[in-house]
Formats: sequence, C-alpha cells, structure tokens
Amino acid sequence: MLDGLGGTQGTQETDVAPTDEVAGTGAPEMTGTARGARPALRVVKPLKRSRIGDLRMKVVYRVLAVAVVLIAAAVAVVAGLLPSGSAEQPDEGRPGQIAAPSTAAPSSGPTSSAAVPAAASNPTAVSSPTAVSSPTAEAAPAPDDSAVKAALADPRVPELPADKRLGRLPGKASSSKSRISDEKSGVSLIRFGKPWKPYGASPFATRQVLPPVRGAGHRAMLVSCPVPTLVQATLKDTALIAARWTLNHHPKGGRISWVASQPIKDGWLLAYKVVYKMKGKARSSMAAVAVTEVAGSKPALVFVTIPDSQRTRWRDINTVATSIRPV
Repeated sequence: MLDGLGGTQGTQETDVAPTDEVAGTGAPEMTGTARGARPALRVVKPLKRSRIGDLRMKVVYRVLAVAVVLIAAAVAVVAGLLPSGSAEQPDEGRPGQIAAPSTAAPSSGPTSSAAVPAAASNPTAVSSPTAVSSPTAEAAPAPDDSAVKAALADPRVPELPADKRLGRLPGKASSSKSRISDEKSGVSLIRFGKPWKPYGASPFATRQVLPPVRGAGHRAMLVSCPVPTLVQATLKDTALIAARWTLNHHPKGGRISWVASQPIKDGWLLAYKVVYKMKGKARSSMAAVAVTEVAGSKPALVFVTIPDSQRTRWRDINTVATSIRPV
C-alpha cells in the first residue's frame, strides 16, 4: 500500500525476530511496535568470521591440535630409536680388534710345541699374522731327486763312479803369489802367478785365465761363484748338477768322463775329462768342480778347466782342490 507521503510503497510490519540467515546476510532489519506506525529501519552489521577456505576457526584449531599431537608422537618414537642404534655401533667395531696384528716381534728361533695349544685356545693368536709367519714355515722344502735324474738321463753325463781320490795330474804346478778372497761366494782360493792372470769376472764372482791357444776350442779358466744350479739334498748330488752345467763353458758336443769323486773340507769334489771334437779331431779338457758349504744361503762353487793343448798346466787342478777355504 502507499504511505501517502511520497507515493512509495510501505513496508509491512512484522513481529518475527530476525533469524540467523537474515542476520548473516547484512540485510536491514524491520522493527515495529504497533500497526500503522511507520516501521523504523535498523541496519544490523554482519557477524565477522575468519575462514580458511569455508572452515570455521574452531575446526581449524582442532585440526592443528591433532597435527601437533601426531608430530609430537612421531618425534618421541624417533628419539626412542636413536639411543639403541648408537649403542650398537661400538660393539660392531670390536670383532676387528681381535684380528689386529700383535705388537710383539716374532721369535727368531723355532716354534715351540707349547705354542700350539695356546694358539688353539686363543682365537686372537690364530688370526694374528705373527702366529702364521714363523721362520719354520718360510723354510724351503727339501728338493727332490728330479734334477739328479734329469742329469743322469743326459747322454753327456754318465753315472757317478764309486768314491775315488784325485791323483797327481801331469804337468808342473804354477807359482802362487797370494790368495783371492771371494766375499760373494764365501770362499778363498789360490791366486796363481804368470802365466795365469785375473780377468773380467762376470758372470762369475772371480776369474783367472791362461793365455788363449789357437784351436783349443775354449780358454783355460779358474772361477768361483755361488752355486748357479738348484741345491740338492747332498753336496755330492749338487756337484753332479754343477758338473753338467759346466758343459755350457766347453765346446759344443762335449761329454763327461769321470776321473775322481771325493769329499773335501766342508764339501765335495768331482774331477772329469770333457771329450769333444774340434774340426773333426778329438780333443779334451781336464776339469773339476768343488762345492763347499759356507755361511751364505747357497754353497760356493769353484770350477777349473784346462784344454789338452795346455796339459802342462793340469797339475794346477790339484793345487786348486787343496786351496779352497771358507772366508
């Protein structure tokens, strides 16, 4: 209906209180006390709400509280696991200490039998490097007789004769000036005067030679060195292997013919002829090897050979055999 004042439509009076829906919209609220009275309009301010999305603050607070509780529980679980893990780490390093090398120096003597039960009852001794590196374990095994069999199977080397002493060889003994001390081999021997003379030792330790003779096939020489072959169980067998080796210093095709086999001071002597051909003519050399025990790891070898073209010097082989001494 018209209010009669400005031709505007009036507002209908109501006694109903505004609901939350109306109040929440911010629309004007109509109030009145009597019918026919002009209603008074009052603007009601909307309620302030803090929203995260469409959620109320109360809901947000509850979510945050739950999250804080969960985080605190997780931290407590992790904190409970860390001490147990760190306590096990030192124990894991202890087995390595058992295998640590012993600081005690290894004994230079033979291992006693009392050390065997101790090593069996003590795991540390078993795992220690010093327990397995005794001097007796490093000793080389005794050689077998394979080298001797190989030497005797060589058609150039006959079976060793029964022990027989070297007789006086033909010729005249050379004069002697002094002695030669071979520190490398551990022996000393005679040093002949003229016509012998020292010569370049390589590949030996010492060497003396006679003047070369045309047609002889090789040069007379007296040398010393550590045994250049495999050491055998006995000095006699070692001398056999060394005699075969000396064929490398004789003319090609040389064959051994034994002359003597006898013990000498701290060693063994083999004397022999080496028979060969030079330009179709039979030739020979008188030779001898002496193997002597010395302080070194290998015996000493003294080797002398003189061709038949210088047979007047063969007596020097007797002198050499009796002159060998340990240094």
